[in-house]
Amino acid sequence: MPFKTVPALKRGVLVPGHNGLNLHFFILGAALALVLLAGCGNSSTSTSTNGSSSNSNPSLSPGCGSSRSTSATPAAPSSIDVVTYHYDNLRTGQNTSETILTTANVNSTQFGKLGEFMVAGKVDAQPLYLSNVSIPGVGTKNVLYVATEHGCVFAFDADSISGSTSKALWTASTTLSGEVPSDNRGCNQVTPEIGITSTPVVDRTRGAIYVVAVSKNASGNYIHRIHALDLTTGAELFGGPTTITATFPGGGAGSSGGNVVFDPSQYNERPGLLELNGTIFTTWGSHCDAGSYTAWVMSFSADTLKQTAVLNLVPNGSDGGIWMAGAAPAVDAAGNIYFIIGNGTFDTTLNSSGFPSRGDCGNCFAKISSTPPLPLLDYFTPSNTMTESDGDIDFGSGGPLLLPDLADATGTTRHLAVGSGKDAKIYVVDRDNMGKFNAGGDAIYQEIPSALAGGEFGKPSYFNNTVYYGGISDRLKAFPVSNAKLATTPSTQSSTQFAYPGTTPSISANSTANGIVWAVENGSTGVLHAYDATNLTRELYNSNQAANGRDQFADNKFVTPMVANGRVYVGTPASVAVFGLLP
Repeated sequence: MPFKTVPALKRGVLVPGHNGLNLHFFILGAALALVLLAGCGNSSTSTSTNGSSSNSNPSLSPGCGSSRSTSATPAAPSSIDVVTYHYDNLRTGQNTSETILTTANVNSTQFGKLGEFMVAGKVDAQPLYLSNVSIPGVGTKNVLYVATEHGCVFAFDADSISGSTSKALWTASTTLSGEVPSDNRGCNQVTPEIGITSTPVVDRTRGAIYVVAVSKNASGNYIHRIHALDLTTGAELFGGPTTITATFPGGGAGSSGGNVVFDPSQYNERPGLLELNGTIFTTWGSHCDAGSYTAWVMSFSADTLKQTAVLNLVPNGSDGGIWMAGAAPAVDAAGNIYFIIGNGTFDTTLNSSGFPSRGDCGNCFAKISSTPPLPLLDYFTPSNTMTESDGDIDFGSGGPLLLPDLADATGTTRHLAVGSGKDAKIYVVDRDNMGKFNAGGDAIYQEIPSALAGGEFGKPSYFNNTVYYGGISDRLKAFPVSNAKLATTPSTQSSTQFAYPGTTPSISANSTANGIVWAVENGSTGVLHAYDATNLTRELYNSNQAANGRDQFADNKFVTPMVANGRVYVGTPASVAVFGLLP
């Protein structure tokens, strides 16, 4: 469907009152980048096995800063690893191994902001964390990995935070010689520059962090690449990086000679990366709903970075970019992959198996195989799918949550998934029979109309038989699960209403005890909230409570807090703010 200004709201564009903030962030980010560039040494480069230029000394990466920590302070005891978006491949958003933070000590007297890890570029990707990593020349560290829109990856000693002076263990730049991060291409969806937007994924066994980055060369061409960086040094691994290209049979938007062609200028790798059985999966959102785009899924070998499969789910239509507010695709125990596709062409004429006759599944909650060629196995789309897409009220604005196995009232084990979008409904699908398309009405496991006050521009999270939601202009809500059904009304909700873009909660707990729901509120400054998971009316802490702005930090859209080993990490326009128990 042709470009219009309405879809821009889904992507964070043209939001009233945000233009001044974007200018402020641009100035702040540019100033920080100049400071870091001024401190860079001369970076040497070498040619990788695929002929690309790569950094031989990643701790002196152009534009990413040259500081290197040499502290030999041993790592604080930790056993938690956070290697992917929202902790696990179900995307539950729960860390149930948190033994330090409790409902008793998370308060403004004992808990607050410890400092910020300063970086070059905005932090839109969720930080990741590895315990007990041996760093050459430094020692064993708990390491926080941070990717930024300046195309940089930073590794910090997670225990070293002190004000804003902590140095990186290493830094790496994903922009090659003669390139810069992508400009915003005239749209403030991601601004002022685009480098690494999606949350990376870490593979400790392979010793790599995988990232997808976009850059722009001197000829004005945009290039997306997948990188594998050494967890201990930041050096490129496995002959990388690999430039991302793709074609798929079809005559839809951007097609040529019977194939849809991936145009790097039209896309951004917005959803987080997924790793499964030695394969990295990427899902692609459009850039600002502009131009000719469709719905791409691509997979790459974690060992070689070579492309292993390509799928397009709107091959003969248009639109359908996979966005999900940065949430990553989810995976079930059988290795099936789930994600939600944005507004786009849907073929209401179905084949004998109930699938779109021309392969166009815009606005679908999709289930695909993880085995090449990644076939579509099942799907759900609302009965009013064409109206939703045409009116830009699709449900691809939110991301998926897979629930753990649940027994219904008859004792039958149910495999369920939850998703929501701009229509403010909660859709609960049976992963064994998702419901497909029915013009006469939705045939799905459970549907809760008007469950949310506004659209969902994030994703729900799960803890202890409860699903937590934070829609736009809505309160953070808890929906208990009983007999494999969500309550139709929340059992408890916060007093705070979360303005655009709502909030994506994270949960920390020690098994089922000391459950805390963490949520970031966006506004003139960011606000970190902590709630008792059993009663959201009980706010334990927020970062505006301490005197003299002690705990305040800069606002950033679509961020999700990450909790590990007694610390809470929040991305900002120029740093990662770190919260924990005060000294």
